[in-house]
Amino acid sequence: MKKCCPHNPDAGLLLIRIGLAAVFIVHGWMKLSNIDATVGFFGSIGLPALLAWAVAIIEFVGGIMVLFGLYTCVAGGLLAAVMIGAIVTVKGSMGFVGGYEFDLVLLLTALGLASVGPGKYTACSLLSKKGADAAQGKSEGHGGGCCGGSH
Repeated sequence: MKKCCPHNPDAGLLLIRIGLAAVFIVHGWMKLSNIDATVGFFGSIGLPALLAWAVAIIEFVGGIMVLFGLYTCVAGGLLAAVMIGAIVTVKGSMGFVGGYEFDLVLLLTALGLASVGPGKYTACSLLSKKGADAAQGKSEGHGGGCCGGSH
C-alpha cells in the first residue's frame, strides 16, 4: 500500500524539539533577566528564592539542551518536573482552558521527547563519527553518546 505522504520521524522530532526549546529558552531567559521579579513572584506564593533560580536555569539550559538534542532524557524530565510544579502551584486552580492547558502540552511534549529521544538530527550527530553514521542510517537508535544514550 502506498503511503499518502513521506514519513521522517527524525525530522518530526527536530521540529518538536525546536518548538519546545523556543518556549523554554525564552521563558527561562525572561526569568533570569529579571530574577528579582521572579524571586518575588515565587516568594508571593510561598516558594523559596532558590527554587526560582532553579526553575529559571532549568528552563533556559534545559531548553538549549533540547534544542541541540543533548541529554534529552534528563532535560525533558527536568522540564516536565517544572511544568508539574507550575500546574500544581499556580495554574491548576485556574482550570483547563485559560489555565493549565498550555503547561500540560509542554509537560507532555517534554515527557514524550524524554521517552523517545532526540532523533538523529542533533548537535552530536554533527560532531561525532557515530552521529555521522547514524545520519546515514548505519547505526541504530536515536542519538547516543553525548545525546544521552540510545532510545
